[in-house]
Amino acid sequence: MFGLELWQILAAIGVTAFAGFVKGALGFAMPMIMISAFGSIMPAMVALAAMILPTLITNVQQSFRDGRTAAIGSVRKFRLHIAMVGLFICVSAGFAAAIPQWLMYGLLGVPITAFAIWQLSGRPLVLNLRHRKRAEAVSGVIGGLYGGISGIWGPPLIVYLLSIGTDKREQVRVQGVVFLIGAVVLTVAHLVSGVLNPATLPLSALLCLPAIAGMKAGFALQDRLDVAQFRRWTLILLILTGLNLIRRALVTGPFA
Repeated sequence: MFGLELWQILAAIGVTAFAGFVKGALGFAMPMIMISAFGSIMPAMVALAAMILPTLITNVQQSFRDGRTAAIGSVRKFRLHIAMVGLFICVSAGFAAAIPQWLMYGLLGVPITAFAIWQLSGRPLVLNLRHRKRAEAVSGVIGGLYGGISGIWGPPLIVYLLSIGTDKREQVRVQGVVFLIGAVVLTVAHLVSGVLNPATLPLSALLCLPAIAGMKAGFALQDRLDVAQFRRWTLILLILTGLNLIRRALVTGPFA
């Protein structure tokens, strides 16, 4: 089935449900979990294809959980960040082949990890109200520059949202909206590239079911987490994300 053995499919279903649960609870890290695990049990291109539709569907689910009006309101509120991400993905994409990805992973992973550890230590960084628009633009520029080169643009947004003390539900919703934009681009790109094809599309579609179920269970946990717990677990997951980026820098760098 799908060119995979039954155990591989069952493992993929389990991983996807867990990744959906984490995303539902904290709003991010689903692609990181899926691609890391899938890469160990199936060919790289099949792993990439398998995660595309679940990522797209769960970002729709996350963005519109509180209704279309709330989603549109978040887009308007954070339109500067979203615009900068989109613009600078376009700007930096042309340099993707010229800049070593290991360098970009390291330059993103180290400060993200340091920020999250600093926050967890009880010394939160809170931005002055007068500087928020500037910080929103800068975080969007950084996210866009990294996104065009490495395909990763989420961490700078999360850092910004944590720094301004965004409400838990709105933080998850904004993350969903920004990630949804990228997921749409990724889906279209790989329909064109052939990664999503008649052989891989059914597997990716099948994995939407455990992804949606995992998201619903994660939403239930998110609703029970108070602000302090949500923030702490977000920072812990952000540290793991940063460490994973550093790991990727080390294993793909010139001294690997």
